[in-house]
Amino acid sequence: MEMRGMMGGFYKLSEWIMRLSVTNVLWLLTSFPFWLMMIAFLTAENVAQLQAVVIPLAIVSPFTLFPATSAMFSVARKWVLGDVDVPLLKTFFRSYKQNYLQAMIGGIFYALLFAILIIDFQVYLKQLTDFQILAYLFVALMILLLISLLHFFSLLSHFHMKTVQLFKNALILTIGRPIRSLIMAVGAVAVLFISMRFTFLLPFFFGSIISVYTFYNFNLVIQKMMLLKEAAEAAQANETADEDGTESGEDKKSQS
Repeated sequence: MEMRGMMGGFYKLSEWIMRLSVTNVLWLLTSFPFWLMMIAFLTAENVAQLQAVVIPLAIVSPFTLFPATSAMFSVARKWVLGDVDVPLLKTFFRSYKQNYLQAMIGGIFYALLFAILIIDFQVYLKQLTDFQILAYLFVALMILLLISLLHFFSLLSHFHMKTVQLFKNALILTIGRPIRSLIMAVGAVAVLFISMRFTFLLPFFFGSIISVYTFYNFNLVIQKMMLLKEAAEAAQANETADEDGTESGEDKKSQS
């Protein structure tokens, strides 16, 4: 029997807390080597220490963080599409296994780009002070790359595509839908900021909330694109029918 009223609200809230926290913990555990090295990255005091950490971090992330994040997005996709009672462990690890190769290849690509941009940012900011303004250009590029990465995970969890197509479509969505991409980025940064202020959120909600929010926005874009496509196809079909009707009328006139 479904619970209603205040008790029903508390019950639903507790269910979502459980779903989000379990998924987030699974994500952290399956990408634990990455987060262990991330601590060293965040505590680096100079460019030399940063460079010493960034390269191993870029090597580890495609094999740990990216498959784990792909699995988390697959769970978030189920929730957004209405399947809220999906078995968490089974869905997470099945998606982890199925998408591992593509997530790993995507991880190599994105990790390499992020490593280059982070090192360049630090060099221009702390060593080439005469060109310090260029450091902020690398920040802008990292934001665009991050948005593209979020689209990549959403595409990977939602469609069966070749890896090259995933890269291409992630870039198209990032550039072609700037407002929605900006909303997605602002929301993800807001979750990160709140989680850093209230650190108890990090191990339980940080990643899972971002994945749900990201896929929700991605799904809105896809639905809008599908509606536009259907409208264009309907208009084209009507146009073709009108042309066929006109040709048929002309044929009858010529026969008479």
